Amino acid sequence: MADARVWKLKDAAAGLRPPPRPVWSTGRSALDARLPGGGWPTASLVEVLLGAAGLGEIQLFLPALTQCQRRADGEVPWLVWIAPPHEPFAPALAQQGIELARLLVVRPASATEALWAAEQTLSSGVCAAVLLWLKGTDDRWLRRLKLAAQAGGALGVLFRPEQHRFESSPAALRLLLTAGDEEPHLELLKVQGGRPGPVECAL
Repeated sequence: MADARVWKLKDAAAGLRPPPRPVWSTGRSALDARLPGGGWPTASLVEVLLGAAGLGEIQLFLPALTQCQRRADGEVPWLVWIAPPHEPFAPALAQQGIELARLLVVRPASATEALWAAEQTLSSGVCAAVLLWLKGTDDRWLRRLKLAAQAGGALGVLFRPEQHRFESSPAALRLLLTAGDEEPHLELLKVQGGRPGPVECAL
């Protein structure tokens, strides 16, 4: 009887591996070149550590948010923002191409409610991207968010303060965004299959 491992090897050699997950371009060639697949990964959790809110973190993801709402089948998926520090300016988002009718802003009463909302929306299968702002959480919840993103095929983005940079994280991609002398400074802290280090790109 043939060993089952032989069949697995034959399948891999025949190119029968699952197709790669799509990525959304960051809109910045220097950053795309440093990311596996050339953009933000879908079905994954991305963690952005912030020196302060309002450094351009939304600009960092805006090209991808616009792209992911333009699906070939005509169905416009949802974008969800959970506990953003400021009220989104709708006219500016619409001008950039965001479908406001499919943008949901959630204002949870607590961090636990925010995490629960993020887990549910990430795993729903109807959201292209879920952005979550938190001051902190534990490794168990981060793993739940990662699994939810994988299950729903969504791009999950978690914004946390810079102080968490030395903590372990299951996120496939971790970035640090801090204030610079003239413009924000972006550094890739963890990139599975890519190159960590500073990235020169304007926000």
